[in-house]
Amino acid sequence: MGFFIYVIYNEERDKIYIGQTADLEKRLERHNGELKSKQSSFTSRNAGKWKLIYSERVRSREEAMKRERQLKTSRGRSFIKSVLGEIDSKVRL
Repeated sequence: MGFFIYVIYNEERDKIYIGQTADLEKRLERHNGELKSKQSSFTSRNAGKWKLIYSERVRSREEAMKRERQLKTSRGRSFIKSVLGEIDSKVRL
């Protein structure tokens, strides 16, 4: 098994979301409303199509949570912005 750290982007709202999960495919379906999800989540409040722009695979939930925290720091967001820059230079973090 394993876990994924992922970054998704909503072009319509110009928003990013950083998360971790054991099942990336199902998690993306939840973010996009294809599977039942909490109505008060960040991604449901920012309706629109969420697109996977980055992911990493790690061995454990503990590693995934640690990496997720790293990506949410200013240094991590700079890294994400560099990845996004290759996709679209107008993205705000």
